[in-house]
Amino acid sequence: MIRRLREVPGYLFLSIFAIFSLFPLYFMVVSATNSSADVLDSRLLPGGELFENVAKLFAAQDVGSAMWNSFAIAVGTTVLALIVCSIAGYGFEVFHSKGKDLVLAILLLAMMIPFAATMIPLFELFAEAGMVNSIGAVIIPAISTPFLILLFRQASRSFPHEIIEAARIDGVSEIGIFARIYMPTMKSTYAAAAVITFMTAWNNFLWPRVILVNNEVQTMPMLISNLSAGYVTDYGVLMLAVLLASLPTMIIFLVLQRSFAAGITGAIK
Repeated sequence: MIRRLREVPGYLFLSIFAIFSLFPLYFMVVSATNSSADVLDSRLLPGGELFENVAKLFAAQDVGSAMWNSFAIAVGTTVLALIVCSIAGYGFEVFHSKGKDLVLAILLLAMMIPFAATMIPLFELFAEAGMVNSIGAVIIPAISTPFLILLFRQASRSFPHEIIEAARIDGVSEIGIFARIYMPTMKSTYAAAAVITFMTAWNNFLWPRVILVNNEVQTMPMLISNLSAGYVTDYGVLMLAVLLASLPTMIIFLVLQRSFAAGITGAIK
């Protein structure tokens, strides 16, 4: 009994911070059902303007197209990034060469360069290739990131090299070892990388705003920006758009949260 009483302050502290953490989500959901005036008045109770806000949103913006574009970019980026970065991380750990440490040092330095410094050269490159206003121009720069490569490289350290040597003796090719042994073993790392990459690609705003010059290929973050760019902002409609844009990332995280935690823990170890 005394032990349980000692745990009460800890649970109370965590409960208070949980309420503070969930309040923005609650306010977003409630605001999507209220009028703009109610949102500005910080109304905390659900209203009856949900269907009106839905009608206004779909009348003002092509939500279906924006959702599809964001989904295509996020899924395409995630799949390609997992393939490319996992192969690179696996190669850095399994294969040895004199220049490996130098390449790793360059990767670490690349993480320190802000994207704004490379944005103009990237735009010029894709403009010369005729890829401006294309979804591929959004996906390609994100399929190989130093963070994911280092994440897979660190996780690969826990992968038993004896299995690789045994598979090589049995005549299994390097591609076969990677596809049939490494990938199934590192499922939690793939899940963690998938969550990080999907959320980053879905919420990406700056580069799509630069390279996608036509609103016909706009993403959900661009749509939300357009809603707030006018002289008068309908905050009920804006909150509804933010809610719709947040749902896919919340679903992905809730579905993969256990594997995400296991993958991050494994990489840290």
